[in-house]
Amino acid sequence: MRLLTVFWVIPLIVLLPTVGAAQGLFSGNEFNPSISLILDGQFSSYSNDPDDYAMSGFLLDDEAGLTSEGFSLDESELVVSGNADDWFYGYADVVFKDEEGETEVELEEAYFETLSLPGGFTLKGGKFLSAVGYNNRFHPHSWDFADEPLVYRAMFGKALTDKGAQLRWVAPLDLFVELGAEAMKGDSFPAAGGANDGVGAGTAFVKLGGDLNQSNSWKTGFSWYRYDVDGRDSPIEDGRMVFDGDGNNIYIGEFVWKWAPGGNLRQRNFKFQTEYFYRDESGRTEAETPTLTENGRYDLDQRGFYAQAVYQFRPRWRLGVRYDWLSADNTLAGITVPNPLDDDGRDPRRYTLMTDYSRSEFSRLRLQFARDESSSDADNQLILQYVLSIGAHGAHQF
Repeated sequence: MRLLTVFWVIPLIVLLPTVGAAQGLFSGNEFNPSISLILDGQFSSYSNDPDDYAMSGFLLDDEAGLTSEGFSLDESELVVSGNADDWFYGYADVVFKDEEGETEVELEEAYFETLSLPGGFTLKGGKFLSAVGYNNRFHPHSWDFADEPLVYRAMFGKALTDKGAQLRWVAPLDLFVELGAEAMKGDSFPAAGGANDGVGAGTAFVKLGGDLNQSNSWKTGFSWYRYDVDGRDSPIEDGRMVFDGDGNNIYIGEFVWKWAPGGNLRQRNFKFQTEYFYRDESGRTEAETPTLTENGRYDLDQRGFYAQAVYQFRPRWRLGVRYDWLSADNTLAGITVPNPLDDDGRDPRRYTLMTDYSRSEFSRLRLQFARDESSSDADNQLILQYVLSIGAHGAHQF
């Protein structure tokens, strides 16, 4: 973990004194920051009780699970961003969520990013969405479906965000080549406790991409997330399980292909997206119920992927399909308390269909149906969603 810290600190010391003219990101200025409000609401219906949601072979974070049934507000966001000067860009994203009739306010991201480091380097610091994988960089309002892929729900809770620093380098080539690493506190699921003096997690990643021709483009990549667990608390039926373990790993492969005839996205376009996750985690656990406390060792060997395709068949209208699959080979020694990590031979999977209509680039209405077979009782899930963007809002990444 210390090597990752050195990886980004040394280039920072060398490069900051040589910063030249501003380049890269630009959003407003020091007197006129960009401000936007994202409204995200849903009506949800399930054939099972969403409070009983579970995933065979996986223990979920407290934040993971299903949106409450009926009408709800999902993650509405207030975003403020702008250039502080010719060296630094700042971004803050405050999320408002309605939980059982109470409004929760959460700071999802708050970071600075350099604008003009030479040599293709960019430094980011603060709290931010990690660059691992593909879908993790995007906020929920820009997803192609109303909810996250199952593998993200199982392994990141929803998305991986943490406090720390990130260093990226883009090679001066015709082919897009990006290398990067992050040093993180390690407070966010699946890490916990901010071990190692507050540097309990780190990442490394490589991204490649390019254009095949005027109509086709692609992007692929590989990411590694290494983390320590110090007192991670997960709910089980009638109790909790607390985990401790060092040197755990998640490996991610990603691939995205986009097509638009002649490069014109407005009329028709197609997007295929897939990611594969593998997690290797081990350590000690304590299971507690009102009548029993047990201690033992655990070894988790888990994997999963999703594949999705979205086709805009005419202006403003899109159709999408998604398939999710996960599998777990877990070993628990000394734990007899029933919990989702027990191997019942069932692999969670889900089948999703969606269609949406965008009146403009600032509004979207979506209808989505999913059959979720994450546990023994299959769940039919219907979601009606609206997403509205008010104010300045920049273009999203590839």
